[in-house]
Amino acid sequence: MKLYYSAGACSLAPHIVASEAGLPLELDKVNLRTKTTESGCDFLSVNPKGYVPALALDNGELLTEATVVIQFLADQAPASGLLPRSGTRERFRVQEWLSFVASELHKGFAPLWRPVSEDCRRLALDILHRRFAYLERALEGRSYLMGETFTAADAYAFTILNWTHFHKVDLSSYPWTVAYMRRVANRPRVRKAMAAEGLLKEA
Repeated sequence: MKLYYSAGACSLAPHIVASEAGLPLELDKVNLRTKTTESGCDFLSVNPKGYVPALALDNGELLTEATVVIQFLADQAPASGLLPRSGTRERFRVQEWLSFVASELHKGFAPLWRPVSEDCRRLALDILHRRFAYLERALEGRSYLMGETFTAADAYAFTILNWTHFHKVDLSSYPWTVAYMRRVANRPRVRKAMAAEGLLKEA
């Protein structure tokens, strides 16, 4: 399988999932501005949507959308515990978190990536901080979103929360979240994925 990614973008989440699951991936870095890949492809010919992640499967099909790619990869390694068995309440809880991250955190950062007015930025940050407050309460006394087990939802949440560094958003008011981010960042296979994207100096 080949993962089309951009360093530190939401495509880091499926990259982490694959790393945690022990799944081999070929990587092709995408320049989202020029829509070209490191291998020399026109990315729009690969994925007409023009954004990452995109996962080229061994049968020639292409999967897109972060939550779908994340779940597909997690399901390739059921013993990893990254995604509970289909039909269980635990699986729906992980999917609930994936949906929250996608709709409330991932999209919540969208205005910060664009040149917007200070009022627009302030409004976006106000909304994000309300979501951070919810996340902080959920993480109190827990190592991960589902308790003591790292799941695919943590890969996605960590990836998006990591954008606070790019945008200089202070999380110091959320000590459980800060501890959570540190815990995930120190996982060896998370570090391996980040290093492969050039986000760390060492593997």
